[in-house]
Amino acid sequence: MFLTRLLSVSTLSRLPQFPHNYTFALIPLARPFFPPSSPVYIPTRYTHIYNRAFRMPSSSPTPKNKVLVLGSGNFGSCLADHLGNSEHEVFMWSREKSVVEYFNEHHRNPHYLKDHCFPKTICAVGPDLPDADFVKKMDVLLFAIPTQGLRVLLAKLRPRLDGANPPLLIFVNKGIETDTNALTLEIIADTCGKDIARVSTFLSGPSFATEIIRRQPTMVSIASLSEDHAERASLVFHQPWFRCYTGNDPIGIELAGALKNVYAIAAGMAKGLGFENNTRASLITRGLSEMTRIGVAYGANPLTFLSLAGVGDLFLTCSSSTSRNYTVGFRLGRGESLEEVLKTLGSVAEGVTTAKGLKAIVDGLDVPAPLANAVYEVLYEGRDVRERAQELLERPMVKELDLPKECGGPARALMKKLGIEYEIV
Repeated sequence: MFLTRLLSVSTLSRLPQFPHNYTFALIPLARPFFPPSSPVYIPTRYTHIYNRAFRMPSSSPTPKNKVLVLGSGNFGSCLADHLGNSEHEVFMWSREKSVVEYFNEHHRNPHYLKDHCFPKTICAVGPDLPDADFVKKMDVLLFAIPTQGLRVLLAKLRPRLDGANPPLLIFVNKGIETDTNALTLEIIADTCGKDIARVSTFLSGPSFATEIIRRQPTMVSIASLSEDHAERASLVFHQPWFRCYTGNDPIGIELAGALKNVYAIAAGMAKGLGFENNTRASLITRGLSEMTRIGVAYGANPLTFLSLAGVGDLFLTCSSSTSRNYTVGFRLGRGESLEEVLKTLGSVAEGVTTAKGLKAIVDGLDVPAPLANAVYEVLYEGRDVRERAQELLERPMVKELDLPKECGGPARALMKKLGIEYEIV
């Protein structure tokens, strides 16, 4: 009865006293309580808000593109599936000849998402990297390989790109290059040049592959130094079940996506040690505070860490047993060795390598990062998980919220490499 009155014309007609975003939030929350056949009365002046919430505007249909997905792992496969189902023409590159042949014959990935049948709009290619003629026909290149292998791949791919009219580049990897401590944006600049780096786009957010292929509603952040290219990337992906929100802070998006994997390992360790919900909530909150502090010191926008790519992805990765990084931490907390965990994990947990790159960044920035340092010591210095956790709990009291006084050095250096003047506000 309350919901009926809430959505009545007379009630909604009084809503202009509130900002529009309250109206926007009200309708999606109330709609699931009504059967599909039942009418929901919305005044004419609010119908555009309802349309934005539940379906793409008919005036701006998604353009169809030729997309090359570089990587046939868990996330690359699920995004290829989403794009193929969105009527794009999709090619998925794999280094393994057996994967290419099996996929094209059965429309299934033999290693990942094995029970899922992929749309016939996807064709596997490989194991050789596609040649220049093939690459130049692509509208979009989607990079879904581990960060540690990205520099080599981009160096091979660069001569195949049309410098005058390059395709839209979208990166979904999350990590820090361990040898150089570089973010993906810097790797792109080093291998492909500043012009391509300035228009590259980055997708991140709470997005488990198994839920994407089942069309569970998913929302992600897409950022680029070029807002036009961020919007173009969003149009490639955007569907009612896969909503995209654009931004202009790729450094923040990258750092958030990389660092949350380290804190997911910490959350898994806590669970493996037998700690419960209070501890997990505390770890997530303190992890958010720590990653924001690191990000601001690096030169990122602090608001980025409150986005889908920030707290959204952090919450998901730290609270689900299906997260690979959480699983690594959980098994370490139960007493297994890192060598045994990685040998039997079956897929890449980028938080393990990211912890090493993050340690170097934290030391260089000289910012407090007790959680990240503890994870690094367990992974690479052989520290006992329970003993290190006890040390964290026995730390002296500190101020809950603080930001570094010195910030922006690494971001300024990176922007200078890209030929962009960069000031921290």
